[in-house]
Amino acid sequence: MAIEPAQPPRDPERDPGMGEAVQDVADKVTLLVREEIELAKAEVTEKVTSLVKGIVIGLAAAVFAFFGLFVLLEGFAWFAFWVIPVPRSQIFWGFFLVAGLLFLLGGLAGYLAARAVKAGSPPKPDMAIEEARRIRETVRGD
Repeated sequence: MAIEPAQPPRDPERDPGMGEAVQDVADKVTLLVREEIELAKAEVTEKVTSLVKGIVIGLAAAVFAFFGLFVLLEGFAWFAFWVIPVPRSQIFWGFFLVAGLLFLLGGLAGYLAARAVKAGSPPKPDMAIEEARRIRETVRGD
């Protein structure tokens, strides 16, 4: 049985395979970080787009409602005056009744708009932050 001489320990600085492996890991980490940044950008863009859409649609709805209902509301006020048993010279009661209903509807619309805006803010990239935390833990070996 022949005994083979002991191999000298490998010097990692002179071993081309180790250098390539380190470079490969560094490249992959760089690529991973870039992809995480792109994910964060995509998440923020999606949330900001949702916020802008909600605000624009809300503004459009307010403009259409104002102009579309202006004449109708005046008609409701005259109808309320006709229905309420008040003297014929007290027209204002019909307008007060319609104004009160408008304030109630405006409060409800404001509440719904606040909920929609709150649901989209702040635009924080939650998935990207969680993924970055996992990568950091993996690299550290925690």
